[in-house]
Amino acid sequence: MSIVKVIEVIATSEKSFDDAVKNALIEASKSVKNIKSIYVKDMNAKVNDNQIISYGINAKVSFTISK
Repeated sequence: MSIVKVIEVIATSEKSFDDAVKNALIEASKSVKNIKSIYVKDMNAKVNDNQIISYGINAKVSFTISK
């Protein structure tokens, strides 16, 4: 039986939502091993002069832990 733990992370990107998700995964993997999934809970964008200047996400990262 595996035990799955979930943490919530926030990440941003100046390129895209997809890039923000990748950034979340890269940063989470620096301290968490055995990541199995990432669920994007919320997405938002900052706007300046009618242009998107950054993309942000809230995500839940699931990973297994050993007994």
